[in-house]
Amino acid sequence: MSSRTARVPRDAVHHPLFARFYARFSVSADTKGGVGALRAELLTGLSGRVIEVGAGNGLNFAYYPAAVSEVVAIEPERHLRQLAVEAARGADVPVDVVPGAAEALPVKSEAFDAAVASLVLCTVRDVPRALAEVRRVLRPGGELRFFEHGVAPSAGMARTQRVLDRTVWPLLFGGCHTGRDPVAAIEAAGFEDVTYRSFVVPEGGPKLPSSYCVLGTARKQS
Repeated sequence: MSSRTARVPRDAVHHPLFARFYARFSVSADTKGGVGALRAELLTGLSGRVIEVGAGNGLNFAYYPAAVSEVVAIEPERHLRQLAVEAARGADVPVDVVPGAAEALPVKSEAFDAAVASLVLCTVRDVPRALAEVRRVLRPGGELRFFEHGVAPSAGMARTQRVLDRTVWPLLFGGCHTGRDPVAAIEAAGFEDVTYRSFVVPEGGPKLPSSYCVLGTARKQS
């Protein structure tokens, strides 16, 4: 383990009230809002060793295909990490839940065939550094799968997002930002072959500041 990684505290993120809210809300979103189907789409076809950054309460674990030999799931928030450990026990593939921050992943370089970022880039403190860490731990040619919400396509909602991000939204929702541009950040981090689709969650429902999502793939240069 590098000295940089060793300086990261075990609980690099501490949002106990939001974590409990998120744990309940996310389960409802999966079962009633169609998010479970998006998780399945995100993970279809993965194989080998996978690192999941910001695993939350482990809702992705049930969707990993059998070709995945191991998942190392990084989660900095203690309550969510405990729930992820419970979810890992019921997974069909081996899942190791590990404390750590996205900006300093506690794993070796070029150790993984794929990385998963699922509703996490909105909350990390330093997006470029987090994505640089993802590139570091992927083998050459390794794949990044991402499912994120971000900036709205309409000017009016984008303005609303900017106001919320400067004021109450991060305070209420565990450091979340609604108006980040995950695709632009992934491209700026040096990933190649970035492909994605855009959609709104919930489909056909009210459009919230956090409704504008992308789901896609990118690769580290071979």
